[in-house]
Amino acid sequence: MQPAAPVRQRYRLLSLALIGLALLASTQAARAEAPKPPPETVPYVDLDRYLGTWFEIAHIPNRFQKHCRSNTTAQYQRMENQRIEVINRCIDKNGKLDAAHGVARVVDPVTNAKLKVSFVSLFGWQLFWGDYWILDLAADYSYALVGTPDYRYGWILSRTPALPTDIRAGIDARLRASGYDPAAFHATPQERRPTLMGQSSPLQP
Repeated sequence: MQPAAPVRQRYRLLSLALIGLALLASTQAARAEAPKPPPETVPYVDLDRYLGTWFEIAHIPNRFQKHCRSNTTAQYQRMENQRIEVINRCIDKNGKLDAAHGVARVVDPVTNAKLKVSFVSLFGWQLFWGDYWILDLAADYSYALVGTPDYRYGWILSRTPALPTDIRAGIDARLRASGYDPAAFHATPQERRPTLMGQSSPLQP
């Protein structure tokens, strides 16, 4: 025995309505989960000018720096194989100097603004490469903003242990323009210690 025509019609309308609701829900979910486009990097980095020592002014907290208490620095220098030696130092929670040695390589030779960094070496092979994108850079290379395409990590670096208020405000504005939340960056203490001359100076690497 077949359902009457009006009943079959109601079934069809109900089925179409349910299908429409399912499609709408899936479309909205896809839009909500769509990844944010990666931040833009600076047009070009002169790596020879970028080398040297940088003081960490602020960073997005991460698991591999959670042992650091203060005085975080990064030192970069060229290696013979066109790669860059990386030495990150900090004072840990026990007041001891901690150092991590790694290697960086350029992955975008047109701009030199996109690099990969590895701190794990096994039998001479570098493993677990992470992104290192230079998103902002002072014309005189006095400060730099480093991030990653997924926005999970970020660092504000300076050639000096502190940044002027107006410079930091400009960096925060560019963070927002890049898609970062400046509030996610926690300040890194750059403590001072006595010197032999009775003065004080930032802890050097």
